[in-house]
Amino acid sequence: MKYPLGLLFLFVTMTAAAQQPSSKNTTKMNNYSADSAAISAILNDAYFKGIYAGDTALLGSTFYDGTLLFGDVKGQPYYKTLAQYLDGVKNRVSPKDSGKPFKAGIVSIEIINSIAVAKVQVKMYDFNYFELLSFHKLNGKWVIVNKMISDVEG
Repeated sequence: MKYPLGLLFLFVTMTAAAQQPSSKNTTKMNNYSADSAAISAILNDAYFKGIYAGDTALLGSTFYDGTLLFGDVKGQPYYKTLAQYLDGVKNRVSPKDSGKPFKAGIVSIEIINSIAVAKVQVKMYDFNYFELLSFHKLNGKWVIVNKMISDVEG
């Protein structure tokens, strides 16, 4: 009888220990929260503001130099280098100056270690863009390393 009771005690002890959050899990959760907040700040304070105002210096600060942009706009293939994209932003009437409505927001952010994907929506001019922005944490800073874009109705 002592043997089964000892096993029961061992099982209960191990189950309780397994249910306790480890400091490693707490650290990962804290890092996730901090990284999610950092990416949100980049999107809200620089990316969206840069697009809205046509501020290519601010917008460009969110990207890695070698970023490529792919997708479709109004059903047509879209491919640009970062330099081509920023040049287009520089030479268009900004949403701010156009007087047309502008709305941008974060749909979701997923983070795995030093990589992340943010799904955002940007409504401007006559476009309703959904974008998947790939981030990488380089030298302690999150930067966009790839931009995928699709214009959808609505």
